[in-house]
Amino acid sequence: MNEPFFQGHFPGHPIMPGVLIIEAMAQVGGIFAVVSDKLGDDKVTYFTGIDKAKFRKPVVPGDTLRFELELQTCRRGIYCFTGKAYVDDALACQAELKATFADR
Repeated sequence: MNEPFFQGHFPGHPIMPGVLIIEAMAQVGGIFAVVSDKLGDDKVTYFTGIDKAKFRKPVVPGDTLRFELELQTCRRGIYCFTGKAYVDDALACQAELKATFADR
């Protein structure tokens, strides 16, 4: 409840904004690609797309989000992932994400 976004989203009924869930999921995908393909720290990640995002369950203060991402394809430097976010064993969010990397 100490995160500032809970104060305004929504007063009296705090839930984690979906955009932050998607952003966290995308960051996990970026880390996954950097580590698995040994891209190095001279690259910057660009989030290039999101498809089929669905929010299944509200995420409330005290919940712990667990992300599972699977690399679907990597063509011409575009990484495509399917991602899922869980609270306990319940699916809270799912999406298809795309990212690419460029020199800093």
